[in-house]
Amino acid sequence: MAKSYLSMTKDELLICLNNVKSEYEALKSKGLSIDMSRGKPGADQLDISDGMMSVFEDGNFKCENGMDVRNYGILDGIPECKKLFADLLEVKPENVIVGGNSSLSMMFDYVAQCMFMGAGFTPWSQQGKVKFLCPCPGYDRHFAICEYLGIEMVNIPMTAEGPDMDAIEEAVKDSSVKGMFCVPKYSNPQGITFSAETVKRIANLETAADDFRIIWDNAYIVHDLTEKSDELVNIFDVLPERNKNMVIEVASTSKISYPGAGVACLASSVENIKEILKRLTIQSISYDKVNMLRHVRFFKDVEGIKAHMQLHAKILKPKFDAVVDKLNSELSGLGIAEWNVPNGGYFVSLDVTGGSASRVGVLCKEAGVTLTNVGATFPYGKDPSDSNIRIAPTFPTPEVLSQAMDVLVASVKLACLENLSK
Repeated sequence: MAKSYLSMTKDELLICLNNVKSEYEALKSKGLSIDMSRGKPGADQLDISDGMMSVFEDGNFKCENGMDVRNYGILDGIPECKKLFADLLEVKPENVIVGGNSSLSMMFDYVAQCMFMGAGFTPWSQQGKVKFLCPCPGYDRHFAICEYLGIEMVNIPMTAEGPDMDAIEEAVKDSSVKGMFCVPKYSNPQGITFSAETVKRIANLETAADDFRIIWDNAYIVHDLTEKSDELVNIFDVLPERNKNMVIEVASTSKISYPGAGVACLASSVENIKEILKRLTIQSISYDKVNMLRHVRFFKDVEGIKAHMQLHAKILKPKFDAVVDKLNSELSGLGIAEWNVPNGGYFVSLDVTGGSASRVGVLCKEAGVTLTNVGATFPYGKDPSDSNIRIAPTFPTPEVLSQAMDVLVASVKLACLENLSK
């Protein structure tokens, strides 16, 4: 095992620093241009869904209730697509709205609805300061929604079991805390799945605000990388009657079929669904039902989705293994970094010591590798410890990914050595 940088003498650190500088400069001279800033499927992943492009060759555009899906109508989604998502989320079809291609849009629209029309009560915007709890590191788009709508964000630390429930239970005693964003399965970026105890504690929260809402962003519900898939308790199964309207769950096929042309859904109580549909009748005539039917005919049922996701896993597992193997071989024992080994999802989370993450980001960019902006995994783009780096392995080819990881580990070593050698 490599000697820890933390136990080295000043002279030993300087020798290592010079060696790593030479290694880094050699990589920089290659003139790479690799974008790993977002979790996008690679072209090989997109290809496995191309069969859905031929599902209408027979000229039949009618859904099961006889409606021509090319026309207006059925605002909440065609019946067979509602059932498909209901089966996936383990809820009833009447608890589901099928939308366009973006679950992010459905989340934004719902939070905006609460701000300006209320969540069954006075609009949030008329109640003074509004706060959201944000487990972090977390998903930058969640934070962006809050910031755009003027919602103050409260950091909630993540643990191996999910968000710190003691911190959440204390925070919701404040009536200005109106909600929480979270990714309960294979969290972005750490790949943590909330434990059964965490889900039950969330479901049973006693909040000072009667209009408290949880945006349960189940983006990676079937995105397993191994046979050892994480199990997530269905929060609707453990919600007490008093909290029946508290949860708004969203999901989509964005990383199942096509990110730019998938189908999204929202699940919640019947009361919440009715309130959302009131808005939707003003906002839209109907979503893309052709795309809904195309997806249903291609996947057929939940088992079809799961079989399809096994194809994704065969493509993605070697990429995740390559990332973890490189971190293990190059950074283990040095005392400067820790990382997760997820069973699913789309990211690997790397934490570096000494407030060096920003410097790592700069070094990577100068060597031609663009990472997610350091700090993006925290509200307002400010990582208090400047430690977290989100690695997105999915888009590059294995060869390109290997080059990117060489740059990343060299940058981590260089940044940390610079800090330790001061």
